[in-house]
Amino acid sequence: MPTPTQITLLRASHALEVRFEDGQSFRLPAEYLRVNSPSAEVQGHGPGQKVLVDGKADVNIEEIVPVGNYAVLLKFSDGHQTGIFSWDVLYDLGRDQEQNWATYLTALDSAGKTRR
Repeated sequence: MPTPTQITLLRASHALEVRFEDGQSFRLPAEYLRVNSPSAEVQGHGPGQKVLVDGKADVNIEEIVPVGNYAVLLKFSDGHQTGIFSWDVLYDLGRDQEQNWATYLTALDSAGKTRR
């Protein structure tokens, strides 16, 4: 899996821009990252346990904390700070963003929940 060459927090845009060594570049909204956090709080502790997180349209990233040479911990403005985003996770979230976001919006709608 490619390694990031640059990670930039775009506070005003509520996004994280990640450039990888293979030339790929992704602009990942904070809300998208928050609702797809790799934390157990969001993903659960096993298959089929993912939690549908709603009401995060205005969330932002407050801090990026490096974790070794393989990941970053993102601290969000809503207090969430337990998801460690490995390079693989960031790459996959960027590559699959369109499909993941559509699936998320459909799940929100089906559950009668909103982004706000």
